[in-house]
Amino acid sequence: MKKSALQAARAAYQPKLPKALKGSLTVKEGAATQSVADQEAIKELFPNTYGMPVLTFEPCSEKASYPAINVGVILSGGQAPGGHNVIAGLFDGIKAMNADCKLYGFLLGPGGLIDHKYMELTADIIDEYRNTGGFDIIGSGRTKLETVEQFDKGLQILNQLGIKALVIIGGDDSNTNACVLAEYYKQKNTGIQVIGCPKTIDGDLKNEMIETSFGFDTACKVYSEVIGNIQRDCNSAKKYWHFIKLMGRSASHIALECALQTQPNICIISEEVEAKGQTLNDIVDYIAGIVAARAADGNNFGTVLIPEGLIEFIPAMKKLIAELNDFLAANGDEFAKVPQNEQISFIASKLSKENAAIYTSLPEGVARQLSLDRDPHGNVQVSLIETEKLLSEMVGRRLAEMKKEGKYVGKFSPQHHFFGYEGRCAAPSNFDADYCYSLGYNAAMLIGSGKTGYMSSIRNTTAPADEWVAGGIPVTMMMNMERRHGEMKPVIQKALVKLDGAPFKHFAAQREEWAKNTCYVYPGPIQYFGPSSVCDQPTETLKLEHL
Repeated sequence: MKKSALQAARAAYQPKLPKALKGSLTVKEGAATQSVADQEAIKELFPNTYGMPVLTFEPCSEKASYPAINVGVILSGGQAPGGHNVIAGLFDGIKAMNADCKLYGFLLGPGGLIDHKYMELTADIIDEYRNTGGFDIIGSGRTKLETVEQFDKGLQILNQLGIKALVIIGGDDSNTNACVLAEYYKQKNTGIQVIGCPKTIDGDLKNEMIETSFGFDTACKVYSEVIGNIQRDCNSAKKYWHFIKLMGRSASHIALECALQTQPNICIISEEVEAKGQTLNDIVDYIAGIVAARAADGNNFGTVLIPEGLIEFIPAMKKLIAELNDFLAANGDEFAKVPQNEQISFIASKLSKENAAIYTSLPEGVARQLSLDRDPHGNVQVSLIETEKLLSEMVGRRLAEMKKEGKYVGKFSPQHHFFGYEGRCAAPSNFDADYCYSLGYNAAMLIGSGKTGYMSSIRNTTAPADEWVAGGIPVTMMMNMERRHGEMKPVIQKALVKLDGAPFKHFAAQREEWAKNTCYVYPGPIQYFGPSSVCDQPTETLKLEHL
């Protein structure tokens, strides 16, 4: 297979590791833990894996011996830069424990475990994928592991291959599955360990012990490069307003991080919209006001960053979507038989009066997008809703009204963009290459320490990699109960943007200046070679959170 010059050079990069993972280590246990919410319900559901301590690995001089074991690995959910390095770190970690250890990859996500589709990952295969983007080494998938039949089918192939530990690399839902699986296998006394690794470009799988999910750093740098390029063009042509939707359905971490890196004129933060109880019209008025103010200064151009999940955070829309999700979960078959030209009126007739009024007031395209097929978790697929076009269209109408009122004197020419898939499989930044390799190697050490129901944790990530802190966090510690498919289910609590956190406060303090003036920053492409100040920097979010 032909490789680009960058691919060939990156293959030689040796990721950095925390000091504790460079030789023999000992395990330091913290106090017993509890879930972030719904403690009694979570404890009842996870009696065998609840309350375990946080673990920290520390260097020691005494060399340990490990038996040869077989390990399985699954890539679950959407892609994120660095997944291949997690697998490479896991491979190197188990081989460091015992050269006779074997690693098996299950193909196309959790479905590979259930359908018994796998391949052994040998050194020559692993070496082809070091420091590369994508999940193509074994593929990924979104099959949910949630039934006893699935667990038992997985157990068959794990026993057949002599696999004693399974590492699931995924986001909050995938790691919730990992936790359920760990509990089941421990309850059945199968002797199989299950370890999770925190993946998602959305950045919403984090807490005090999981400082960031892998892929967030690289994806934000990719998007920020392109936003910077657009802003350069914007400032050159001086005649377009660019509405840029960014991936991140449940939280605005990507939009906020990209705003901190590029200083756009406007960035909407979904969590703030919800906290302030803003309506769609409030957001439109806010954007139109800034467009008019810049036009008054002769600047008929600008950039607007919009988080993918914005529509769900507008309180009135959130209520509507919640009722829609429940209705379609229970009546999907009936809805599928309704002719397309009658679907909107059919749904409106089944909604509460308040939600029906909002639903029928929406542009037909948006109303239809809200009733499209659900994702595997029963939620509306917000990435299909063209929020950037909805907002620019409504802003255009508002500006036309303002022009008639003599409150706007400019020209409004919108352009639309959605950045999502472009960032999910990029070659990982040095930060993600190092972080992911450490997560994988650390997962091997958790396996060697006999742990199950833990997530691999690498902390102190704003320091040089040598000073990073390795260990594990019980997955149950991150869980709460949420409504899914109309039922209450245990899931990892998503980490939303904290309005009292340092990253948002820094943004809020600057945004008026960015709105009025042209303060664009142009980050340029990810740099892999050169001074550490250019190549190894973490995200602005991490820096601000750890000041």
